[in-house]
Amino acid sequence: MWTLSGFADEIDPDLTLQCETLNELGITHIEFRSAWGTNVLDLSDEQIDQVAQTLAKHDIRVSSIGSPLGKVNIADDFDAHLVRADRALEVAARLEAPFIRIFSFFLRPDQPPEAHRDEVLRRMAALTARAEPTGVVLLHENEKDIYGDVPERVLDIVESVGSPTLRLAWDPANYVQVGVRPFTQGYAALRPYTVYVQIKDALLATGEVVPAGEGDGELRETVRALAADGFDGFFSMEPHLGSYTAFGALSGPENFTRATRAFTGLLDSEGLAYS
Repeated sequence: MWTLSGFADEIDPDLTLQCETLNELGITHIEFRSAWGTNVLDLSDEQIDQVAQTLAKHDIRVSSIGSPLGKVNIADDFDAHLVRADRALEVAARLEAPFIRIFSFFLRPDQPPEAHRDEVLRRMAALTARAEPTGVVLLHENEKDIYGDVPERVLDIVESVGSPTLRLAWDPANYVQVGVRPFTQGYAALRPYTVYVQIKDALLATGEVVPAGEGDGELRETVRALAADGFDGFFSMEPHLGSYTAFGALSGPENFTRATRAFTGLLDSEGLAYS
């Protein structure tokens, strides 16, 4: 049984409306990134308590903390970032989240990946070491324009760090937007480390994000392969079909629903069970 989750802040900044829409769609989990226009790591302890109460009221659990860790330039202060990492771990514990999403640091065009590999790996290892005693698993997402934006460098990160506390979130649209055919070029190598899937699709020709199955993200091939090898985990809706905000996109309830229906329709057509 596969489990649906989602970046519900794409529905609306208001957490109650987020939860109501997830309930209507039958989605039992949330990838918690922001509420009330505030990033998860900037919410106060009192606000996090309110989040926990609101989620419990709507019978929604947290699949992952959608943190911005690693979503800064490789030259930015890392010590300050470790403070953010500690906050992410505190929030994950309070909300009983098994995962925290992270990134492997932005690189400008004048910062070639090979020149910054050692520093990226040092930082990723430090973040992983911070998480290891907690039992929370860090999920590297292949965001475009970071070190780990193509399969080869994603594999380099996870194998070089070499810890079960660092695993991969698979984002097909992000791969498409850097010119990669995800399943064809990355699935076989990265599948042993992939434990979580972000659901959005995109067109190779333009990079435009589209509903699942309508682009070049090879989602049908991917879900077939995941089913064949016994994958049992989260699929997190991240539609990106609306206007963009500091946190990602504000798709609104209608587009979030459209994106969810596109993905569940794909699963239904493949005879795959989900909840």
